[in-house]
Amino acid sequence: MDNSLLDIQKPKKKSFASLGYTKLETAELVDAMNRLLANYAVHYQKLRNFHWNVRGRDFFDIHEKFEEQYKTVSEVVDEIAERIRIFGQMPLSSLREFLETSNIKESGTDLTGLEMVKEIIKDYHILLEHLFATIEVAIENGDSGTEEMMKGFVKQVEKDHWMLTAFTHQG
Repeated sequence: MDNSLLDIQKPKKKSFASLGYTKLETAELVDAMNRLLANYAVHYQKLRNFHWNVRGRDFFDIHEKFEEQYKTVSEVVDEIAERIRIFGQMPLSSLREFLETSNIKESGTDLTGLEMVKEIIKDYHILLEHLFATIEVAIENGDSGTEEMMKGFVKQVEKDHWMLTAFTHQG
């Protein structure tokens, strides 16, 4: 009997970088994170816009809240970009790439404070969709590091959503 047939080995996965993910797994993870990164980057700039341009009765409250949020979002953008670099890939980094990729769109400066807050609440829904999609991709590919990072971001967005929704007396 020929034992060579019994010694059939499964083909080895080709790992990418030192993390042990295949090129396909890496591409899926990085694509999801880049989409999220683009949305956060546009959201960040919208917060800066609103911080600079809010007017009216609630100026002091909203002005400070937008500043607090854009500082937090700046850190999130950095963490996502660095996570992409961990996979040996380049994160999106130009304004053009962010605007082309993002589902969150820029806003003008002619909004009332309340309209600005409602616009940010809409952004939260988009961010949560992308966060959950990224978590799903991370789980499917066994990437617990990205999964845990995204879950932390979900908690922050949910808290911010609650606070701004309470401010507008919605829901």
